[in-house]
Amino acid sequence: MRYKDNDLLNNILSYINEKRLEENYCPTMQEIATKFGVTKGTVCNYMAELEARGLLERKKENGRFNVSTAQTNKTLASILNIPVVGEIACGTPILAEENIDNYVYISRDFLGEGNFFALRAKGDSMIDANIFDGDTVIVRQQDTAEEGQIVVALINDEATLKRYYFDKAKKQIRLHPENSTMSDMFFDKVNIQGIVKKVIKDVE
Repeated sequence: MRYKDNDLLNNILSYINEKRLEENYCPTMQEIATKFGVTKGTVCNYMAELEARGLLERKKENGRFNVSTAQTNKTLASILNIPVVGEIACGTPILAEENIDNYVYISRDFLGEGNFFALRAKGDSMIDANIFDGDTVIVRQQDTAEEGQIVVALINDEATLKRYYFDKAKKQIRLHPENSTMSDMFFDKVNIQGIVKKVIKDVE
């Protein structure tokens, strides 16, 4: 086996990890060669060495090599691709849109177990819970809720985001807007789609 510069070996591995995790693609051998000022042949030999050490895996897909590493496999396995399925009303309920607009990527450790979807908040009825118009709300799918949880509820096929209670005197479900200027909403039955777990917001 020819001598391998361990610094260069580690640098190539780190560069591949960085590109895969931050930009979701693997750099070509030419890009790696340019980055470190070596030839493509040298890069090919070093990638073969990384593969031999079990630090890199190459699979040919659609005529090109898909490269992964032990680090990227472990990291990406813990990342959830959460679909953003439209907007959710935080004032007057609007029809729930089931079309996926986008995805957000969040660590499974950050959210815990379950299936999740995301909605963009619309309106101002939840501002006292620090949920503002345009915020992305991460919801764990479930059809039940405990008192005080913020839920996504379907009412006559329209979705709304409110805090959930059961009014024992009226024997009705009470959906409470977190806005002191708005009144509670009472229903005999609502279809709970999930409970809010996290809120993602832009920082100005």
